[in-house]
Amino acid sequence: MRKKWLGLGLSLVLAVGIAGCGGNDNNNANGGSTNGKSEGSTETPTAETGQPVQLKYWTDDRHDQEYIKELINKFNETNEDNIQVELTVMSENYTQSVDIAFSSNQAPDVLRLKSANTSGFVKKGYLAPIDEYLTDDMNTKFGSLLIDEVNRFDGKVYTLANTGLTLRLVYNKDLFAKAGIENPPVSLQEMVDDAKKITEVGKAEGIYGFALNFKNPKQAFDRSIREILSLSGHQGLGFDLKTGQFDFEPYAQVIEYFKQMYADGSILPGAEALDIDPLRAQFAAGKIGMYLSFSTEPGVYMDQFPTEINWGGALAPTLDGQIKGTSEIVSAGTWLGISAQSANKEAAWKFMQYMYGDEILKTYHEKGFGIAIVPSIVEQAKEPEIGGMEGFLVGEHDSLWPVSPNITPEGSNYADAFFKYILDGGDTKAITEDLNTRYNAALSKAVEKGEAAATPNPAFDPTKPQGE
Repeated sequence: MRKKWLGLGLSLVLAVGIAGCGGNDNNNANGGSTNGKSEGSTETPTAETGQPVQLKYWTDDRHDQEYIKELINKFNETNEDNIQVELTVMSENYTQSVDIAFSSNQAPDVLRLKSANTSGFVKKGYLAPIDEYLTDDMNTKFGSLLIDEVNRFDGKVYTLANTGLTLRLVYNKDLFAKAGIENPPVSLQEMVDDAKKITEVGKAEGIYGFALNFKNPKQAFDRSIREILSLSGHQGLGFDLKTGQFDFEPYAQVIEYFKQMYADGSILPGAEALDIDPLRAQFAAGKIGMYLSFSTEPGVYMDQFPTEINWGGALAPTLDGQIKGTSEIVSAGTWLGISAQSANKEAAWKFMQYMYGDEILKTYHEKGFGIAIVPSIVEQAKEPEIGGMEGFLVGEHDSLWPVSPNITPEGSNYADAFFKYILDGGDTKAITEDLNTRYNAALSKAVEKGEAAATPNPAFDPTKPQGE
């Protein structure tokens, strides 16, 4: 593992779950699975009754459920506080299920939290702050990872970090060698040139230099341009942290290189209708030279699309080949949280404290369930035994960034507008000005309503995005 660490400071994917609230009922009609005892009661027994303190833990994670079951069984057998945890693994509609559970006073005691749902859960009053439980050691261990509007809201902490997703260039080493390319590109111009070379030597065999899942332009750009910009010194979703306003001019610069690859014929034909899994299947078959994506890819090529190709991950290229920022770690800062409705918050915290122990976090990383971002864990954990993962591990050029406002403008979003430009052309200056106008108008309205915050930070340093 790369042991260098750019100090992480303050900085995926909507959760899924069962449609019914379930409570302690084992009859999960929509595919949830449970682990532990079920009492069928909406009230949790207390230690004073002599009965075990029953806790319910809900998660939508299925990739790690066998390991989590082992941990919970061990906790149930060894804890000295007469606490028993019941695990429920959701299969769909997780957020909706949580809503239903809280509205009917059948909420779990502990919830799996993600960046996409934590803010909403806090605003709805579902979560209890954990500040009073944090020890000095835990503050030292996790303090540099507290992120405003991700795990800390209005000065109160609701969850702590475990893992995050890095973003990298994923490339076929064999195709690079076939095209006479020695190293992955470090600049966007090199990426354009390399994509063209790979296409020229491979097109007769259906091989192309570049691809993305352009069926959903926002997903495609958020797994690619976001990282290119953050390494180039710009916030990756179009927000200027120095001015507190949206400015898509740097974004437009990157788009010009993508448009050039499209014009060169270097992008896999049909990519306009390509989803991520079909793209992965094509890459596994050796038909794509490179694309950009998350650190989930090594696991995909181990289990979902096993491949014999020689591939790897590398830092994304930058606008000019110079690293002027840090590669943003995304979907980070959250893991477990305590329900505000729990009758046994102290017991829930004891379970959380157990789950956040060094050995569990270290093993979680080493088994490949997620990439550790807690500095002390990064330093001691071994590399996961998953092919290709070495290129995605947190290193000196990775860090968390401040969260940007989540704004929905009137009209098309930035990804749709720029993708239309790639396909049909147009005036990038006019497109950029229109996006800036619409996004900043929507931002102003959101700030007025108290739905977003946008405080300018003229001293913002992209090489130290959290001021560490």
